[in-house]
Amino acid sequence: MGCPDVPVMAGKGEAVLRGKVVIALNTAWNLLNFRSGLIRALVESGYEVVAVAPADEFAERVAMLGCRFIPFDMDNHGTHPGRDMLLLWRLFKFLSKEKPDVFIGYTIKPNIYGSMAAGMLDIPVINNISGLGTLFIRKGFLTQLVKGLYRLVLKRSARVFFQNRDDLELFVSSGLVPTNVTDLLPGSGVDLKRFDTVELPNQSHMRFLLVARMLIDKGVYEFVEAARLLKQRGSTSEFCLLGKLDENNPAAVSRLDLEAWVNEGTVLYLGVRDDVRDEIVQADCVVLPSYREGTPKSLLEAAAMGRPIVTTDAVGCREVVDDGVNGFMCRAKDSSDLAAKMAKMEAISPTEREEMGIRGRRMIESRFDERIVIDKYLKEIQLILSQRVNYGGTTNAK
Repeated sequence: MGCPDVPVMAGKGEAVLRGKVVIALNTAWNLLNFRSGLIRALVESGYEVVAVAPADEFAERVAMLGCRFIPFDMDNHGTHPGRDMLLLWRLFKFLSKEKPDVFIGYTIKPNIYGSMAAGMLDIPVINNISGLGTLFIRKGFLTQLVKGLYRLVLKRSARVFFQNRDDLELFVSSGLVPTNVTDLLPGSGVDLKRFDTVELPNQSHMRFLLVARMLIDKGVYEFVEAARLLKQRGSTSEFCLLGKLDENNPAAVSRLDLEAWVNEGTVLYLGVRDDVRDEIVQADCVVLPSYREGTPKSLLEAAAMGRPIVTTDAVGCREVVDDGVNGFMCRAKDSSDLAAKMAKMEAISPTEREEMGIRGRRMIESRFDERIVIDKYLKEIQLILSQRVNYGGTTNAK
């Protein structure tokens, strides 16, 4: 890395340094669906962006965002120490070659092993704790191991972003991260132009839609049982599942169970969609009975499109719903309570559901605009680059 050239001048006369940013995630799908706005903004601002993730069918579309995509194998759900050490070594070699000015990590393995490798090379790190996942929900030896690794790497981070205050306070109170490097983001935010308000469908029956990966911890089983209870009571509503069946995940819903639910007529399985808007438009209410989230993107997008919500009074989920205002909250892991709140949504008039959706849209506009997230990242990266120059460091700035 050489000394920076003269900084690029911003529109208001402010000197802005540009440099190279590496963003690492566990899937290309994740990059495309959750980080495309940030990648585009960095590229448009003049940064060289290198996106790192295991290749999948979405990899080519990630490269179309203007970044350089590098396929990088990761054993995302494995716990073999040998494979994890190999991942650390490969990340170290990769970062040694790329020499980025900033490393941004998402999800457990990029956060932990990417941060370790970046720390060895004195590369500033920004972490995003977007949700604590199955390990933190179920607890056990692996939970303690992951906590220990987080404690090791996060103490050196330039910034650690959290998507809800519960997760932030848990990490701070557990001694996993110093308070002074933490900050809150409104989830991943929503592109308000892309996810615009659409009127509720004018159809003879209601449609409830769950948008999530088909995982136990997303409350899929509770949703199906709630649908079964409502149908037994005479409900004519449709109950739809939309999302990937990730059979390699230890918390995956059984394919046999999913096929049985469809065959018995309890739910419709819509598979995977490149654009979830097509299905949100046809829904009267979006449901997510998750056990714990960062801030669920599916609920943000649904509310942005004017859909009322039913979700759990759980970490992350409660961030998006004011009970009785833009939706209803139920108890986590309680299919009976979920069914009661879905029945309550059925019982109110279409006009009342429309008004709930309008209030949800206003909440998203005021608190969850994607631009808030992007601006925080841009500000943090610029601060890092400025500090490295001021303290005699070197950057890729141009």
